[in-house]
Amino acid sequence: MKQLFILLIAILTFNNLKAQDCLLDQPAKQDLVQDYANIISDEEEQFLRQKLQAFNDTTSTQILVVTVTDLCGYDKASFTYTLGENWKVGQKGKNNGIVIMVKPKELDGRGDAFIAPGYGLEGVVPDAIAKRIVENEMIPYFKSKEYYFGIHQAVNVLMEITSGEYTADEYAKADWTKILIPFAFIIVVFLLVFISTAKKAKDYSIGHDIPFWTAFMLMNNSGKRHGGSWGNFTSGGGSFGGGGFSGFGGGSFGGGGAGGSW
Repeated sequence: MKQLFILLIAILTFNNLKAQDCLLDQPAKQDLVQDYANIISDEEEQFLRQKLQAFNDTTSTQILVVTVTDLCGYDKASFTYTLGENWKVGQKGKNNGIVIMVKPKELDGRGDAFIAPGYGLEGVVPDAIAKRIVENEMIPYFKSKEYYFGIHQAVNVLMEITSGEYTADEYAKADWTKILIPFAFIIVVFLLVFISTAKKAKDYSIGHDIPFWTAFMLMNNSGKRHGGSWGNFTSGGGSFGGGGFSGFGGGSFGGGGAGGSW
């Protein structure tokens, strides 16, 4: 019985240390995008990093995106705000950090996402709004494995709310028209690019006596190699300004936020 008790204590201690190892230490390289689950491409990660760095430079609000493969024995809420607290996301005194955590479903059959605002932003991003962002902006994309788009949507909403472009209440009351306008714009741009490329391909196919779709593929590949409009659009056009990220500023978290699963 004594040996069994000692073994049980050892197992519990090991699990506790394992969980703390996942959270207590800041990463060797502090960055606003930490894709440990490897669910977004290098190009998407770079664009998102530049966007978050620019937002940090202009507002001092730090939004950390972290994807993980394991919650280390914690529930998603405890994991996310404890990570934010231990990494000191946000500015000391302002406590204006936000952690967006994503654990993809493909790893163990259960996907988890959580948004944890620091002390200073709990009133700006209340739990009900964090829940709405996760359920409306993130999970619908995550269900089809489009992780980058869900993360990017959440980042956009959080930037707009915390910078005062509109309030949390206004976001909660937003109608579908406002939500669909950005998607309609993207579709129109892609259609214009497609039509322009198709016209060039048609002229090229006639002039060189080759099939239309062969010419279309040549035009599309040429545009990508030379930084054409299609490639520029999908990568976000130019880059956001601002220098390199100088590190987390000492922010604190109190356990607020909300999340969801799929």
